[in-house]
Amino acid sequence: MPKFCANLTMLFNEVDFMDRFEAAAKADFTGVEYLFPYDYDAADLKAKLDAFNLTQVLHNLPAGDWAGGERGIAVLPDRMDEFKAGVDTAINYATTLDCKQVNCLAGIPTPDVGPAIAQDTFISNLRYAADKLKAAGIRLLIEPINTRDIPGFYLTHTQQAIDIINAVGSDNLFVQYDIYHMQIMEGDVSRVMQENLAMIKHMQLADNPGRHEPGTGELNYPFLFSHIDSIGYDGWIGCEYKPAGDTVAGLGWFKAATQ
Repeated sequence: MPKFCANLTMLFNEVDFMDRFEAAAKADFTGVEYLFPYDYDAADLKAKLDAFNLTQVLHNLPAGDWAGGERGIAVLPDRMDEFKAGVDTAINYATTLDCKQVNCLAGIPTPDVGPAIAQDTFISNLRYAADKLKAAGIRLLIEPINTRDIPGFYLTHTQQAIDIINAVGSDNLFVQYDIYHMQIMEGDVSRVMQENLAMIKHMQLADNPGRHEPGTGELNYPFLFSHIDSIGYDGWIGCEYKPAGDTVAGLGWFKAATQ
């Protein structure tokens, strides 16, 4: 049976962020993820996790000026020092939160950064981060994202992620496979996840179109959940979708999948 964690950046947004931990627990989630913890004191976040018996499943490395439109800095050669400092920050938070994996958002290359430079920078940064995180007991992930939601994003396909991982040469670097993003970019999601299962250590979901909850779009999620179970995936699946209405009212799919 798949394990689902609530993405608190997107779910339960009817309430203040720090109240979403309680809301997730009341909805029977046992794990949470969210984009970034860095606007909050790590001890305060840990207290919420402990109070509601929740596992911190995932958060991202610092990703630049998110409010200003940046979606990661790992491919930007003039931001490598900032990237390295962000690795240290992420380790401090993940250690406090007992979070065993973090995701690196590749980012959008600026016009002066060509494909070869972006790739070399990304590989160098990942090699550094994978080693530092391994020493701290934390797994590093990279996530292909669709270019309709984030135009210009560097990492866009599963095979590209696998090729980057092979080039980095670390045993502490894996794929975060987002079903929604990969349905848009490449489709054939059941085969792709099965063929790359050994390299996939976290999944995320949303339906397409709309990025709403399972059952609102074209994806056959009951089949996919059965398939994910049958191929032996034993990690978490992050519920990173935009509720079509009230979060709790839209959780019928979750109740059906976990019965």
